[in-house]
Amino acid sequence: MYRLMQPSDEAAVLALWQSQHHDTEDFAKMVLERFAGMQNIYVADENDAIVAAALAVPVTLQGRTGNYLCLCGEGSLLLAGLLDTLCAHQKLRGAGFTVTVPADAAQAALLQDKGFAQAFALRCLPREVSRNLWSQAEFDTVTAKKLCELREQFWKDTVQLSPERMAVVLQELYARGATIVSNEHGYGIYFRKEDTLYFVEMMADSDRAAEILMEAAREKEVIVEKAVITVGAAQPLFLGEGTRQEYGMIRFDAEPFDVSESYLRLMLEN
Repeated sequence: MYRLMQPSDEAAVLALWQSQHHDTEDFAKMVLERFAGMQNIYVADENDAIVAAALAVPVTLQGRTGNYLCLCGEGSLLLAGLLDTLCAHQKLRGAGFTVTVPADAAQAALLQDKGFAQAFALRCLPREVSRNLWSQAEFDTVTAKKLCELREQFWKDTVQLSPERMAVVLQELYARGATIVSNEHGYGIYFRKEDTLYFVEMMADSDRAAEILMEAAREKEVIVEKAVITVGAAQPLFLGEGTRQEYGMIRFDAEPFDVSESYLRLMLEN
């Protein structure tokens, strides 16, 4: 049976999530309660046991209301039925689309069978970072609300979470060691590993503005010499450079719209 999660299901869903994602109980609880919300979780119930769950996290894109999908469980037929239930219920709630990042090729194939199409491609490119003592920026001063505003400012065509849900994403990024560098011309979210800065998100007015952010990060991290940047395939930064990577998928349950320049990133999937 496929149905909305009930409060009495919480312990079972937490255990299922932890078994699949290897998260702590506190983090799993935060994902279910604060990132998704119990009212947006669907479960597959077999013989009074929760065997699969699906999160329909509210998002917006181009002024439209939709969901970000997280699947948890095994068995293509089981997940397919759960997905059909979720999309049908969410459509009645006014959601016109569902986006997701497939966990693997098998899940991508399942999603494609259920009407999802590839979208939100990324570009990954290496850059040498010059030393520049004059490149100025601030670090880790961006709040969740501000990050939502910055995304709206620098790339309006972005799948957006609410500030409350973005706060969960930021908490997880900081726990993993992320740093945010920002100034009035842009921002970047990066991890440092040895002598390399790995920017998982970068938005800026221009290539030079992005270079200044990287130079400021280099001065802060001291031993850094290079960066690897991931941006949306349609973003103009360093246009034409880098390797294109397929990333997300989308399904329309209302009138389709153009997502060829839309961006999706940082949704607790990586």
